Amino acid sequence: MSKIITITNQKGGVGKTTTSSSLLTALYQRGARVLGIDLDPQGSLGFCLGLDIESCATIYDVMRGDKAVNDVIVETECGDILPSNILLSGAELEFNRPGREFMLKTHLNELDNEYDFIIIDTPPALNILTVNAYVASDSLIIPMAPEILSLLGVSQIRETIETVRRHYNSRLRVLGILLNKFNPRLNLNREVLELSEQIAEQLDSKVFESKIRSSVSVAEAPAHGESVISYAPRSKPAADFEALVDELWGTEFPRSQPD
Repeated sequence: MSKIITITNQKGGVGKTTTSSSLLTALYQRGARVLGIDLDPQGSLGFCLGLDIESCATIYDVMRGDKAVNDVIVETECGDILPSNILLSGAELEFNRPGREFMLKTHLNELDNEYDFIIIDTPPALNILTVNAYVASDSLIIPMAPEILSLLGVSQIRETIETVRRHYNSRLRVLGILLNKFNPRLNLNREVLELSEQIAEQLDSKVFESKIRSSVSVAEAPAHGESVISYAPRSKPAADFEALVDELWGTEFPRSQPD
């Protein structure tokens, strides 16, 4: 059965798309069957992995009922992708029929366990797209930057999670909070770590042992249509994301041994 994981934080610039693309690539390279779903109208996940998001069918076509989900999935060197573009920005107004919270879940049921992992990249908002992701998912990963405003975004997610659990998806859980752009030598980073541990406890979760360090390679990778894992496999962020995969699923999908 597919593990469906949503990468979420209503604050922008915390590394959601970087996290999504890196987990997809790392798992794919370890032999997992992976599908990335872009629910952000900016289309960043597909763009960062080299897709022409303006000329391909997208998740918007699936949600409208114009195309079957299997007809929209695109194969890439980092796994399969269900892309998005700006047309999805009207979802809040357009998809207003009863049961709209279950649109994504209904379409994912068509995939019949074709994947080991489905990873959903969400917009920086707690809107109907994010709720659809939560309803369809088993678990959440919450990336955040070591900034006070990023902490505020995480704390505000809790109410949405509780609402979804209460009304739509009682099995939803938070796998953990992931600190991106982390530098343990900075006082603010250490303070945010302590505060994020308190928030994680309120979410019945934890802060991951793996922290993602900064590197220019994270910014460079999308320009080459790659994740940081494939673009700069020896960079610090790539090593950190590999460590995160080890922390979460290393027993099931261990790293490939070098020849």
